[in-house]
Amino acid sequence: MEEAVTKKFVHEDSSHIIALCTAIEACLGHLLKRRAAGFLRSDKIAALFTKVGKVYDTASEVCRKVQEQLQQQSELTRTQSVGHEPLRRQGSSTTNRPPQPLSAQAIKHIWVRTALFEKVLDKIVQYIVDNSSKYYEREALMHDSVFGPILAALLVGPCALEYTKLKTSDHFWTDPSANELVQRHRIHGAHRGQDVSAGRRPALGIRKRQSSGSMSEDRFAASAREYVESLHQNSRTHLLYGKNNVLVQPKKDMEVLRGYLSLHQAGDNLTLKWTPNQLINGTLGDCDLEKSIYWDYALTVPLRQIVCIHCHQPDCGGTLVLVSQDGIQRPPLHFPPGGHLLAFLSCLETGLLPRGQLEPPLWSQKGKGKVFPKLRKRSSTARLIDQDRSDEEQTAADYVFRIVYPGYRYDIISFLPTSVPLKMLCQNMKRQIVSRAFYGWLAYCRHLSTVRTHLSALVNHNIVPPDRPCEASGGLSKEVWSKYQKDCKNYKELELLRLVYYGGVQHEIRKEVWPFLLGHYKFGMGKKDMSQIDAKISERYQQVMREWKACEVIVKQREKEMQSAIFAKLSSGSSIDSHVLRLVHRDSTLSNEVFMSVDEPDASSQETPSGEDSTPTMTTVAPPAALPPEERPLVEFDSPDSGLPSSRNYSVTSAHSQILSSIDDGQSTEEEGGGTEEGRTLGGRQDSLTEDRLCSQLDKLVTNGAAIELLDTVALNLHRIDKDVQRCDRNYYYFTTGNLEKLRNIMCSYVWEHLEMGYVQGMCDLLAPLMVILDDECLAYSCFTQLMKRMSQNFPNGGAMDTHFANMRSLIQILDSELFELMQQNGDYTHFYFCYRWFLLDFKRELLYEDVFAVWEVIWVAPRISSQHFVLFLALALVTVYREIIMDNNMDFTDIIKFFNEMAERHDVQHILKIARELVHKVQSLMDNK
Repeated sequence: MEEAVTKKFVHEDSSHIIALCTAIEACLGHLLKRRAAGFLRSDKIAALFTKVGKVYDTASEVCRKVQEQLQQQSELTRTQSVGHEPLRRQGSSTTNRPPQPLSAQAIKHIWVRTALFEKVLDKIVQYIVDNSSKYYEREALMHDSVFGPILAALLVGPCALEYTKLKTSDHFWTDPSANELVQRHRIHGAHRGQDVSAGRRPALGIRKRQSSGSMSEDRFAASAREYVESLHQNSRTHLLYGKNNVLVQPKKDMEVLRGYLSLHQAGDNLTLKWTPNQLINGTLGDCDLEKSIYWDYALTVPLRQIVCIHCHQPDCGGTLVLVSQDGIQRPPLHFPPGGHLLAFLSCLETGLLPRGQLEPPLWSQKGKGKVFPKLRKRSSTARLIDQDRSDEEQTAADYVFRIVYPGYRYDIISFLPTSVPLKMLCQNMKRQIVSRAFYGWLAYCRHLSTVRTHLSALVNHNIVPPDRPCEASGGLSKEVWSKYQKDCKNYKELELLRLVYYGGVQHEIRKEVWPFLLGHYKFGMGKKDMSQIDAKISERYQQVMREWKACEVIVKQREKEMQSAIFAKLSSGSSIDSHVLRLVHRDSTLSNEVFMSVDEPDASSQETPSGEDSTPTMTTVAPPAALPPEERPLVEFDSPDSGLPSSRNYSVTSAHSQILSSIDDGQSTEEEGGGTEEGRTLGGRQDSLTEDRLCSQLDKLVTNGAAIELLDTVALNLHRIDKDVQRCDRNYYYFTTGNLEKLRNIMCSYVWEHLEMGYVQGMCDLLAPLMVILDDECLAYSCFTQLMKRMSQNFPNGGAMDTHFANMRSLIQILDSELFELMQQNGDYTHFYFCYRWFLLDFKRELLYEDVFAVWEVIWVAPRISSQHFVLFLALALVTVYREIIMDNNMDFTDIIKFFNEMAERHDVQHILKIARELVHKVQSLMDNK
């Protein structure tokens, strides 16, 4: 139970499971009747489950699954015994992975384990307890009226837990934290060899992954590790022959190298490999240059490409030369003394059967096994001495073996010896080369057409490169900004945006630059125009503030009256009206949580599309509407939890305008009273008089039923805003009580103007960084309004989120097909729900505050420079940075959610931005056919 609490699951091969199963079997086997245990059966538990399964369906289903597991195990055992397969190394579990051999402990406790993992063991034990007289002696533990039911009750807890299959036998190693995975990745990439990104590929026959970019250094380490492991017997290939200290001279003017020669069989294919000992032993250390050279010397030769084998037998050892179909000879392989050349040819001949064979074949000799064929050496001197002296006949020391495939119809080996003119052969080869080149070009054109169709709308087709890399990487500096302010009319806006895109904004001038980037000001404006905009925004903001604050007074007054009415009814003993009760408790039943707060471990969890607690999910404050606000006369509230009558429709515009007119009337009266001496004398009583006047005017509206629903919506939004403001970035130094009050004012003002959307959790996260940089209430309000023109589409009543997911699917499917295939295989999380929080908040929760500033600036200017969908390329870059970790650990949806949650605020943002810009440029180049 402790393991389940700390990790949210228990490993199936955990020692706790073994101990639990042992104890349960001891209880079930105590004084079991002989007829229930079976007279001749050694496995009493199997007999008991089988007998119970005949009368109890739940136990019958467990019996069926156990039989399936045992059958699979027997088939695996038979396959391994025939093919001499070794024990397989367990990797990460995937949905399409072939069944793995069961451990000895798993087979021993297979009946109890299966029932436990199916979460029905408690039910089966309870059935056995209820019918214990059929199966047990009177003194048995299961027959006891106290102990039997206690055992069944104790198993309810374990049967409610989640269990998972181990990736390796050591679950502490195979279920690491994100930090542990990153550290392992760095360790693997510390001693790097050749940089394969330069286009050179080690001659190892390693299957190159079709990734979007060049193979990274860490990728090369993984390939090298896989290659060395492939030299041994494994689950995919059989090792037919292996010999160390086989000598090869890769080039003429080089020393002879010792290496490991091996012959592998995978299905019908034979592969010969020779690897320098330096690569296997790892003796190179950090010498990258030498290591890259040794990789180039390694050999991987498919035997299908080999036509002839030349064998030379000098006094010591033997030499073997492979000749391929194109006539090229591979470097000679020098075997050490001791008959190793003959042993190799014998293994090769065995591996070629039944489809291929050596010609001439090796001979079989009694007591010696395979031997070289006895061929007379052609020597005129020997013939002249005595052609009849067979006992002194000299046998050949050199042999030429051909590899033939008699059943292969188009065997090139049988085609070459025929007397076909050389000119015809060359013409045929020429036609084949041209044909392959044409079809390769045609496939590329089709691929490019597909890419253009799917990705053309994601990037700008006009590429804006960093003409001066040093200046561009430096970003928008204070000096450049000063030059712009002195000559703003003639300064090119695109030049400024280019600097921001490639290098960000210097922190000291962010307060001045951000209003331009967000659209509060326009580039080229003079100070006079900017002052006029500030004045208009300030006037508008103050007006909005007065409106919602006055409405807030009304809302609070109504809540007080409702509470008083409830208390009065409670005191009198009368029943409370259900409608009033629902209004009071509406905030406890409604929730618009978008995601769990990282700062609040006790926050209520929300159900996500994948079932993960940490993934965002949303509920709208007001129902989504298909029409824009100006064309939406009616909004219907029919949520069963809202406490509002579902059959009532009301006009938002009408009710809103009536309330505003009542507020304006109150304000005009207030202004008239404030202009006189008496008004100034009353001073402190003015607010209460205004509230009373507003309440009285609202009562007239309420009597007509025009504003009740609207006030309830406002009250609900105010409550949610208050809840989120109090917990918004509370650990950041800026958010003191006073600044939190400003943040609340801005948020309430925005929501008051957008009641059709309302407040959704996450909006405070978008406003907070603006407050930190701008430190001005009116300016932050205006910039936030501009920002939400784009970001509001990510919230419930916008449709941008589904578009983001679809575009991410297209991007990864085209640019990194291998990663896309992994996502499909491991539970198919190509819906990309793990990116939800990234898109919703522009990566705000994933980064440190200082990094949020840098990322947001690039996102804001990207539409003019590279792409209106730059957030997609940021998300793709974030996945690409950890691509090798995801691939090497075979992550499924749960793993990737856990990994990125743990990696929050720990990313190298400048590196991620660099990769994102490169990805955009790559897609732009594809569009431009470069």
